[in-house]
Amino acid sequence: MKMNPMMLIVIAVAIFIGAGSIFTVDQREKVIVFRLGEIVRTDLEPGLHFKFPFINNVKKYDGRIQTLDSRPERFLTSEKKNVIVDTFVKWKISNVDNFYRAVGGDPRQVDTRLNQFVKEGLRAAFSKQTIKETISVGRDKIRLGLVEDINLLGKGLGIDIIDVRIKRIDLPEEVSASVYKRMESERERVARDFRSRGKEAAERIKADADKQGEIILATAYKESQELRGKGDAQAAKTYASAYNKNKEFFAFYRSLDAYRKSMGSGNDLIVLEPTSDFFKYFKTQ
Repeated sequence: MKMNPMMLIVIAVAIFIGAGSIFTVDQREKVIVFRLGEIVRTDLEPGLHFKFPFINNVKKYDGRIQTLDSRPERFLTSEKKNVIVDTFVKWKISNVDNFYRAVGGDPRQVDTRLNQFVKEGLRAAFSKQTIKETISVGRDKIRLGLVEDINLLGKGLGIDIIDVRIKRIDLPEEVSASVYKRMESERERVARDFRSRGKEAAERIKADADKQGEIILATAYKESQELRGKGDAQAAKTYASAYNKNKEFFAFYRSLDAYRKSMGSGNDLIVLEPTSDFFKYFKTQ
């Protein structure tokens, strides 16, 4: 069946109007529906939706987490020293209505405002800290303060601030040399302090060891003298007992012992009278 041109035009218009009445919302998108330029809906769920052609129009924005990666900036510390700070901010749209009204739905304007706010916050934070505090413990303190403050700005822009991170803090070359030299001097001072403490402890241990050695030697000498005294007493007691059993034999034995000790070598010379008691047992009985 041959269609006339008018019917073809009607069908084409109907298809065009039908196609312009249907739109889809992705789960990763935030959508605003306008009616003659006025916002009428911002709460559309993901899926298929309808609108009136030429009356309604739709704007879609990325609802995923966005990243503002700022260029490194120089800031002054409380010591009036420059540090180079590299940061980034994670954010996403939370209220697309406020987002559109605040920045016209332009993510670049959000980045500009966030970047300026982060700069001001970092400048104020670093001006209250030294380089040492900034490098050691100040980074987390600064970050937490920025997250808290920047969230207030984010609510006005219709966005949520997910995180603010300081990627790195560098020192300019002219500052690095002096800082490293100061750190080296500080480490040397700590090392000298440890060596001094170790030397003091070693001297104390050595003195205590010497003291203990003297005590041990003195105790040993005392015990040896006591044992020697007991031995001498026991020997004297034994000699006395033997003497009392046979005095003549004991005297003879002692004389022989004296002869052996005094005449043990050929070079011994003794000058005595022949009638001396020493020669008592040499005489003919």
